[in-house]
Amino acid sequence: MSKITEPVRTNEPARVFELFKTMCLIRAFEERAEDAFDAGFVNGSIHQYIGEEAIGTGVCANLRDSDYILSNHRGHGHSIAKGANPEAMMKELMGRVGGTSGAKGGSMHIADFSVGMLGANGVLADGLTMGVGAAQAISLKGEDAIVTVFVGDGTTNRGPFYEALNWAMVYALPIMFVCENNSYASSTMTRSVTAGEGPVARAKAFGMPAFDVDGNDVSAVDTLAADLIGRIRGGGGPQFLHARTYRVKGHISRDKMLYRAEGETEEHWKDEPIGRCAAWLATNGIAEDEVNAARDAAYARIDAAVAEAKEAPFPDASLAYADVQDYGPPEPWAQDGSQDGPQDGSQSGSTS
Repeated sequence: MSKITEPVRTNEPARVFELFKTMCLIRAFEERAEDAFDAGFVNGSIHQYIGEEAIGTGVCANLRDSDYILSNHRGHGHSIAKGANPEAMMKELMGRVGGTSGAKGGSMHIADFSVGMLGANGVLADGLTMGVGAAQAISLKGEDAIVTVFVGDGTTNRGPFYEALNWAMVYALPIMFVCENNSYASSTMTRSVTAGEGPVARAKAFGMPAFDVDGNDVSAVDTLAADLIGRIRGGGGPQFLHARTYRVKGHISRDKMLYRAEGETEEHWKDEPIGRCAAWLATNGIAEDEVNAARDAAYARIDAAVAEAKEAPFPDASLAYADVQDYGPPEPWAQDGSQDGPQDGSQSGSTS
């Protein structure tokens, strides 16, 4: 995968082709992850990013290696777009040695600090408060970096959404909130449980600049993200990007989507971002053979990653408590039921 770091204007075929390659890598990863899950190699659940690849790809193409992102339960695509290693990610999903989190995070808590991916979170809205905390730290330390938090439309009905946006605006933090509106919160159509005019209006209520974009048009996402990220780097404070897309897969891979109207999903498949991008490339100077070769290369890489992960060993049981905080036994002052801590300003416990 090519890592794009300079916000060159889109609609340049060479750049759009690189974005296409990233989307194909994400799609291949998600499809093969589902196959591995169905075959019993992956535990838990798989929340796929299929059909939404243009958003993470277009946003992360404008981020630096030193920037940070946080994600939700549907975080594979964001991780790959930020530069995480798909081979290590596949090992993580299968619980093998060499996984991005030592086989302790799995699918729903994928993370890779080495590329600024601070973690996916299974609890809706947790990434928002963590992201604001990271942005606050960046601001206090004077670092030249920004934070981007990816959330779904359902998250905008959660309390921490409002807390995070309020705090970000009060302190003018270097953060971008990306709402991937895929129309569904689990099995519920979001608009059926959402009052008012939606996420953009809610962000604007805090005085935050908020913008809407076709989330299935990778070039449009790339262009808007470049603009908003430039504003943040220039001291413009928090920005809100609302991307309209559709969750063509179920909430989890085995979701049969019985709550949808007949033909609804099939109709939206016609607008999925990879097909749209391929059609654009074909009419803008990129040969069909090149497009097909790029897609094939993505699947070949992920197929190799799956084979490698299956051969990797499981971690030794002795590593179960490695990298896990241990605060030790309670201090005497806490054993008598007292709610007061040490009076000398010291902190209780230790880490190991």
